[in-house]
Amino acid sequence: MAERVLASWREGAARQAVMAFVSAVTTPGTAFVEPADRIATFDNDGTLWVEQPLPPQFDFVFRTWAREVEADPSLAARQPYKALLEKDPEFFKGLGVQDPGVVETLLEAFTRSWAGTTPEEFDAQVREWTATAKHPKLAVPYRDLVYRPMLELFDLLHAHDFRVFVCSGGGRDFMRVLAEETWGIPKENVIGSAAAYTYADGRLIRSRELLGSLDLGAGKPEHIFAHTGRLPVFAGGNADVDIEMLASARFALLVNHDDEGREFSYTRGADASLAKAEELGWTVVSMKNDWATVF
Repeated sequence: MAERVLASWREGAARQAVMAFVSAVTTPGTAFVEPADRIATFDNDGTLWVEQPLPPQFDFVFRTWAREVEADPSLAARQPYKALLEKDPEFFKGLGVQDPGVVETLLEAFTRSWAGTTPEEFDAQVREWTATAKHPKLAVPYRDLVYRPMLELFDLLHAHDFRVFVCSGGGRDFMRVLAEETWGIPKENVIGSAAAYTYADGRLIRSRELLGSLDLGAGKPEHIFAHTGRLPVFAGGNADVDIEMLASARFALLVNHDDEGREFSYTRGADASLAKAEELGWTVVSMKNDWATVF
């Protein structure tokens, strides 16, 4: 017997909406979409894996900043190092709501930490982190906290000739290390906030400049179009910073974190997207009710 499609999804309105849409756009008729235009884009943090108490990339970054403060104690009086040492999560949540001061401060520190490194050096650091770091509450490696239902959705879309992209405000190069082994998509299908590189003497070197804008809010459809030449047909997200990407697609899927028992329950940073979903008729996925299995 063939394995059930979307096996970790419970029967219900969300699963039915996904299946109906995929069938409609891949079957000859008024809703048909040519394979070349079948672009699906997904946020990462909170859409493909956990983002509480903070997105996993922060764990990776915090370890680097802690080493930097140890080497240069004067950094302890400056943000974001000060917030790190004082264990002040509210400061870092400013990124999710796009607080201009927090965004600027974090970007300066992010770019400073890895300026002058090669892609190979950065990849090696990320791989070391994935091999050792564990989630503080769930006590398992972060790579084990990818949502199984979303991977099954990727499989469904791939089977119907969709090209799947991850589009996140997180670091593009960080996510590329995970892409092929974790999501089953090529690293060139990762769109994210990224540093510019320079090429000299046969080597690519990371600079302190940001390549374009942050991949948040309106930056998401802008970056998607710049990368693919198309806007998505299918888009998935979970937060207010995903609204513009979701609105640019014909089908929008919003993951609602309402499962304190198996993951987390929260709406901070998602209130506006939940309201927009109700207004525009987006498909909202209840993690608690729609997913039989989370991880």
